[in-house]
Amino acid sequence: MVTISLCMIVKDEEDCLGRCLDSLKDLVDEMIIVDTGSTDRTKEIAKSYGAKVLDYEWKWDFADARNFAFAQATCDYIYSADADEELDEENQKRFRALKDDLCEFDIDIVQMYYCNQLSFRTVYNYDRELRPKLFKRVRPFIWEDPIHEQVCIDPVICNSEIEIIHRPKENHAGRDLHSFRRAINQGRRISKRLHNLYARELLMGGTPEDFIKSKDFFLRSALDNNRSLDEIKEACCILTHIGVLENDPLLILKYALKDAITEMSSEMCYELGEFYFGQGDVDEAIVWYYNAAYECESILDIKRSGTMPRLALAKCYRALGNEEQALDYEREAAELDEA
Repeated sequence: MVTISLCMIVKDEEDCLGRCLDSLKDLVDEMIIVDTGSTDRTKEIAKSYGAKVLDYEWKWDFADARNFAFAQATCDYIYSADADEELDEENQKRFRALKDDLCEFDIDIVQMYYCNQLSFRTVYNYDRELRPKLFKRVRPFIWEDPIHEQVCIDPVICNSEIEIIHRPKENHAGRDLHSFRRAINQGRRISKRLHNLYARELLMGGTPEDFIKSKDFFLRSALDNNRSLDEIKEACCILTHIGVLENDPLLILKYALKDAITEMSSEMCYELGEFYFGQGDVDEAIVWYYNAAYECESILDIKRSGTMPRLALAKCYRALGNEEQALDYEREAAELDEA
């Protein structure tokens, strides 16, 4: 049977680390716990499970920390976990079966389902999604093709049915947004994927101050010819929200019109609804909230095409004295929340 190293980076996780390690202790062959500065009992708990605990000076770089943890592993495969994850009994059985399968098949990466996302306000729009979680530690390079041969560099990826329960104990938006700003201030290029996640994190967990601090970045992004149309539309959504926060109609108009060159997003329509409601123009706010809910699609935050505009419509109709219509929209929002 293959051997597996558990690799984790942690800080102040005494409330959930034990539950995580309990669910994994019989599945892995070694535990590598990299601590980034805990002041609670995290390291003590990790050592009680026989883990190798290493200190790491935090540099606001999760990739560097995970690379450090992976470099300590000695087993055939590396399982990457966070302290707020766990496997229930059924998925522990699936994990054991997977270990048997890995003996027979040459697999480089195993993806597992990350679940329970929508129970908390995270940057992800789906409650269950595949993520790479198990990695072959040493990967051989093999030549392929009988002529014009080349080294195979594409990893062999397997999608498993293992479901990981995610139970975050707090919203990490503040920490993550600080990391985004730090990377930007260091002059690092923000990839298309991180551009999307930065905009999502702002919309789902950012404070007004976080939005204002992001303004210069997204102003540059909206003018960057090397950015994709998707990224420009994301920048427009953030800048329009900033315009609403700053009560700047010209900023709102400029980036709403830029977004309208293509099909408008639900996020943009929702921001226009917010602006008009704030101006006391309830009838116009209804038009844009309705478009957010029923005529457009989300590009960042599905709640801005789901519950949020419906609750905003209820607020508008209640302000107009139409309690029946307000209750209808609130019921519809509640149904979406339960779905």
